[in-house]
Amino acid sequence: MVKIDKETLEKALSKKEEPKMSTEMEIGFHQGALNTLANERNELFKMMQNVEMIMQAHIKRLEELGVKIPTGK
Repeated sequence: MVKIDKETLEKALSKKEEPKMSTEMEIGFHQGALNTLANERNELFKMMQNVEMIMQAHIKRLEELGVKIPTGK
């Protein structure tokens, strides 16, 4: 196994120069990222609602069959 020198690694990583963006480009980049993440969050919320609805249907049917489901309350 190769031993990694932490100081050498940090120096190598710190020398990496990122391409410079104009302020307008950077603002656009962050706005686009936030827009994408907000849309993903909305889709995740919809998926959680669907999962909850299906779980409730299973719970209801189990209760109809006489199985008691602990509520955790």
